[in-house]
Amino acid sequence: MHEDKFHDECAVVGVYGHPEAAKLTYLGLYALQHRGQESTGIVASKGQYIHAEVGMGRVNDFFTEQRLARLPGHLAIGHNRYSTTGSSVLRNAQPLLVDYARGSLAIAHNGNLVNAQRLRAELEAHGAIFRSTTDTEVILHLVAQSRAEDVLDGVVEALQQVQGAYSLVLMNHTEIIAARDPRGFRPLCLGQLGDGYVIASETCALDLIEATYLRDVAPGELIRISAAGLQSYFPFPPAPLSPCIFELIYFARPDSDIFGHNVHLIRKAFGRQLAREAPVEADVVIPVPDSGIPAALGYAEESGIPFDTGLIRNHYVGRTFIEPQQAIRHFGVKIKLNAIKSFLRDKRVVVVDDSIIRGTTSQKLVHMIRQAGAKEVHMRISSPPTTHSCLYGIDTPTSEELIASHHTLDEIRDYMQADSLAYLSYEGMMRVAHAEAQSYCSACFTGQYPVQVPQQDNLIQLSLFDKQRL
Repeated sequence: MHEDKFHDECAVVGVYGHPEAAKLTYLGLYALQHRGQESTGIVASKGQYIHAEVGMGRVNDFFTEQRLARLPGHLAIGHNRYSTTGSSVLRNAQPLLVDYARGSLAIAHNGNLVNAQRLRAELEAHGAIFRSTTDTEVILHLVAQSRAEDVLDGVVEALQQVQGAYSLVLMNHTEIIAARDPRGFRPLCLGQLGDGYVIASETCALDLIEATYLRDVAPGELIRISAAGLQSYFPFPPAPLSPCIFELIYFARPDSDIFGHNVHLIRKAFGRQLAREAPVEADVVIPVPDSGIPAALGYAEESGIPFDTGLIRNHYVGRTFIEPQQAIRHFGVKIKLNAIKSFLRDKRVVVVDDSIIRGTTSQKLVHMIRQAGAKEVHMRISSPPTTHSCLYGIDTPTSEELIASHHTLDEIRDYMQADSLAYLSYEGMMRVAHAEAQSYCSACFTGQYPVQVPQQDNLIQLSLFDKQRL
């Protein structure tokens, strides 16, 4: 069963100036496992020795003491992947490590380059040979093509040619370079650990390894960390900011701080705003675990309706499971969630979730709660209707698969067989997120894309969800 959620496609971590850089990178990736579960990898450097350990699966499944022992050195970068551009196979796992005229270079990338197909075609026409199908490899080829003597200048030249979303870390034998696109689509933060530094997608990774959060990597900023210390550059023209609003709604871990917000607190605030906009008489508010918990807490606090647990998640379910030949109805949902019948019986229930994508999971949950004996089931969603695909590094269905793109609110409610359905309004969401002081990318709700996809890349970008599930 493909989970009925949007999926972020990766996490990046970089550690400089620590004798156990690879082990700290491993722990950072562990904290960021939610951002990608298909593959993981670390590249580390000690002197002229640079080595990669990259493989399929989750962090704790792939990395062993033996593998980490092969990664000595005081600098390392790491990556967790959930594929958007490029299928889920080993050759697309990151970090990508290559040798070129100026030595070795590794890269780990979170985001999506909307002009990657055009750039790749141009590079291949001039003799470039690609080993993967990821857009990330385009950046490596552009760096290798640069005639700049300094790797930083080569990275700047490469990034000046790409369009779209990137929060990335690169490394050679002696230094780490971190970069964030000028619009700041994806989060990236900077921390300090003793005399060294840490780069990570979210602050929860810093917390685990007891690094001190210094600040976010600014949109359009390049940071170089080397024996000379930390240097900051802003080589690109400024652009309107477009951080992804869905990071706040669903992707980021609740204990992280991104875009100037604590994720847990803003999700609670979304729930409170939802309660103000869509009140209902009920006996209990329950979340769809785990992502719906903060918004459900906020909804309960604002409405005065008690919060409780009505659905239990099985946290030990893997990505695949074998169904018995005698089919079980709604098996995919039941193996992950189960209703507490003795608690829900005869109650009017408000069910809070963060989003509805296809609507299939929500329909099955409403059925499950009714089967448990609930008298009424009222669905409340702490984001607006999702009507468009993401083009900037999020694994999303096509617009045709998004239920809100072609059904009215009443039709969605009837499909789910809920007594009522309400979404957080777009205006309410933006008010809570302080959009007057911070612009966001909300194209998945509005269809207004901050960076347009070149025409020749459009079909490829919009069919990622169908093509990459191998």
